[in-house]
Amino acid sequence: MTENSHQDRVLIFDTTLRDGEQSPGATMTHDEKLEIAAMLDEMGVDIIEAGFPIASEGDFEAVRDIAKNSRNAVICGLARAQFPDIDRAWEAVQHAARPRIHTFIGTSPLHRDITKLTQDEMVERIEATVAHARNLCDNVQWSPMDATRTEHDYLCRVVETAIKAGATTINIPDTVGYTAPRESAKLIEMLLERVPGADQIVFATHCHNDLGMATANALAAVEAGARQIECTINGLGERAGNTALEEVVMALKVRNDIMPFQTGIDTTRIMGLSRKVATVSGFPVQFNKAIVGKNAFAHESGIHQDGVLKNAETFEIMRPADIGLNATNLVMGKHSGRAALRSKMKELGYDLGDNQLKDVFVRFKALADRKKEVYDDDLLALMRDSDLDAEHDRIQVKFLRVICGTEAPQSADLILSIDGVEHRVTAQGDGPVDATFAAVKELVEHHAHLELYQVHAVTGGTDAQATVSVRLSEDGKIATGQASDTDTVVASAKAYVNALNRLMVRREKTKPEGNLAAI
Repeated sequence: MTENSHQDRVLIFDTTLRDGEQSPGATMTHDEKLEIAAMLDEMGVDIIEAGFPIASEGDFEAVRDIAKNSRNAVICGLARAQFPDIDRAWEAVQHAARPRIHTFIGTSPLHRDITKLTQDEMVERIEATVAHARNLCDNVQWSPMDATRTEHDYLCRVVETAIKAGATTINIPDTVGYTAPRESAKLIEMLLERVPGADQIVFATHCHNDLGMATANALAAVEAGARQIECTINGLGERAGNTALEEVVMALKVRNDIMPFQTGIDTTRIMGLSRKVATVSGFPVQFNKAIVGKNAFAHESGIHQDGVLKNAETFEIMRPADIGLNATNLVMGKHSGRAALRSKMKELGYDLGDNQLKDVFVRFKALADRKKEVYDDDLLALMRDSDLDAEHDRIQVKFLRVICGTEAPQSADLILSIDGVEHRVTAQGDGPVDATFAAVKELVEHHAHLELYQVHAVTGGTDAQATVSVRLSEDGKIATGQASDTDTVVASAKAYVNALNRLMVRREKTKPEGNLAAI
């Protein structure tokens, strides 16, 4: 069996940087992709799908640089079943010590109708493109997109064709999150039984979460014989997302009694990666998210609290330390020094350099002067805001004062630094936030539509920080911004400006040609 001689070993294939980034508004910068890839590599991820090289010049450069910098993981580039795609993918991943080309085509009746290929014509296309990829790279993965809605006889035929053409991994994607666990298992069992050579390659499973069964479907496929799980950090991905890496890894660890499979993942790095991906993607983790949600280790019920205090195992099936979360909550305040802040941030998954610590410490002191206690979640919001308010952003909020109350009109006096030059304006609106956004629009010309404005408190109390999320769309491009502050209107202004900064980056990106559908 290629790349996996041990039947009890499950390979983890992370596609956060490809499928995850295809979430509307989740596009990441070049440096952010490289940083996340390095964290995945250190975590022990077996294969990192670094991007879709043909999609844009930026995607190509990111995959190429990740390939050059990787130390342990296989670096994979996605390609449609077309020679130019495959050549471009190889051009990017060839720099890796362990490169892989991943090529795909839609095989279900719906997708065959789109490509206008007969079954025989598609088989010929698969044979030619997989063979072409194998001539370039000895590690080739092939995927029949929408496999779970493909006729079983035809699925067996195309899988056999791909294996004979040189594919070393066959991925079976549930592209639209349609299947159920029992079906997922039976599909893998059927392929292993009916396809010649199936026992010589690795079967993978790629599950979307449209019906909330992605993790269950992935684990069912593994029990049936799949030995690679495709997943993303925080379950990020198109529509309802993908199988979440943290969920399958911890499920295999916690339920090793019924699923005796091993992975090479360092689980103590999970929380740090989760927070980093949430920061750079602009997609906050829901409070009740399995494993990495804010409430995953929180207990409010008196009965639960009493039980946990006596024995944590009464209501916790894993330890917070297993995912890199400190079980204790060291209270930070205005008397805390740099050393304490550095130590606390390291516990929370951030290893700060001296310059970054200096910047965050200033923000921390300013926050501590406004709050009685600074909790872990306050620090995470502070770090997120620090990451987003980068020095190289073209637009920065320098000053904001609003007038609001029961008597109209409400107004905002705003100073923005735009490309290093400060501009000031006063604008009116229907409330302080509307007035603030109107002021930004007067200073920064754009036609973006506000799709989402969301506020939630990071911690409790009247002095709690507010985290504001803003999503803008302009000409098909979507950008999300987040910011935190004890002043909700200030957080709103920063989030709006952050989204505009990201939108400017989107404008400069080349649009992909053709139908770059995700598997």
